[in-house]
Amino acid sequence: MNEFPARKLRIGTRSSPMALAQVDQVSALLRKVEPKIDIEVVPVTTEADKWQGDLAQLGGKGLYVKEIDTMLQRGSVDCAVHCLKDVPGDQPMPKGLIFAAYLQRDDVRDVLLFPEGSKYRTLADLPSGAQVATSAVRRKAQVNRIRPDLNVVRVRGAVGTRIEKLDGKRKMDTKIDAMILARAGLERLGVSERARQVFEVLDMLPAVGAGVLGVECRKEDDPVVHLLSQLNHDRTMTEVTAERVMLHGLRGHCNSPIAGHCVTDPDGQLSLRGMVFSRDGSKFVHAQFWGESLNDPAVLGSRVAAELLRQGARDIITGIPH
Repeated sequence: MNEFPARKLRIGTRSSPMALAQVDQVSALLRKVEPKIDIEVVPVTTEADKWQGDLAQLGGKGLYVKEIDTMLQRGSVDCAVHCLKDVPGDQPMPKGLIFAAYLQRDDVRDVLLFPEGSKYRTLADLPSGAQVATSAVRRKAQVNRIRPDLNVVRVRGAVGTRIEKLDGKRKMDTKIDAMILARAGLERLGVSERARQVFEVLDMLPAVGAGVLGVECRKEDDPVVHLLSQLNHDRTMTEVTAERVMLHGLRGHCNSPIAGHCVTDPDGQLSLRGMVFSRDGSKFVHAQFWGESLNDPAVLGSRVAAELLRQGARDIITGIPH
């Protein structure tokens, strides 16, 4: 093991409780590799965090990562921790930056929460016309496929804030009957007991990169690249490569109604499912392929993207505002 040079490691991150919890997770792993490391957390409240409207109007979820990437390029921080599902798939990596590590993937599944004291336990229990809150077009489309009689409403903000809105502790324009969030996020915040129904992947396909934290740094910063690479989880990197090649092939941005999930079967064979939805879930295309003899994640991602495009994915995506 090469010792990390005697310098401070500055980690750039969003300032939300979730983002800070993710940095704590990375810091703990780094200290296992390098017990004496001096870590400084540099929190930033991004423009996207301050914006209360529809993120699509501002330019999409990619804005969460853009400001921190700029700090990294300028040398204000040494590395950054990103939720991979927030990293756009329709743009190349920012100049001079690489993901040196993908942490082992957490649970990718979405879960359904209800207000404190609610008698409901599952999506099926909700009466027609009930209000289900989510921030993701992908989730909205899939709920509309299962229960077109429900009213899916948009909710934004940090996860803790969203749960307060659900419980009526923060003002909302409308009363919310249920809310969909990522299980991994609830676990990182220590509130996983709020989940009532867990959606299996077959019922609600996750976002590309769901449950994965990526640690990014400058390509030329050899000591940091070496340090971070020791945290990399090879299987996660392989699966994420397939998903993100598919996303890139579809020219998908963070507001695109695209879902994709790659798994490694017990025999080592890769399998990738991809779906593209219209905003209301009335139209969708679906494709699944296996890695076969090459088992190359990039080839697999390209094949699934090509099949979705052949089925008309482009027209569905362009119907959604960027």
